Amino acid sequence: MKWNLRLTAANKGIWKASELQRSLAEHGLVISAGKMSGLWSGQPVSLKLEDLDVICVVLGCEISDLLIPEPGKASRPGQQAGVQEATTGSVVAQAVVPKRRDGRSLPPM
Repeated sequence: MKWNLRLTAANKGIWKASELQRSLAEHGLVISAGKMSGLWSGQPVSLKLEDLDVICVVLGCEISDLLIPEPGKASRPGQQAGVQEATTGSVVAQAVVPKRRDGRSLPPM
């Protein structure tokens, strides 16, 4: 996912992180300067859904305006990012072998 806060805020006429921080505080979401800087200039590591709701209310936007999917960056297990699987519709099942966490062997089947 791509975090698109700055462009969404700019489209609403908010050009500075401090402006957005004040507007969020007016709606009950008090964010520290450090966290606001991270939201404004980078990709947030974590964000509460309640906080995301307040950001959307303040900016008058939808979540899809703030979070843009990047499906080419995601990969399936055993597959490189951005590479599509050559087969269409076929699913290859792999046997799952249970293992104990304590290092002991499992009883015979």
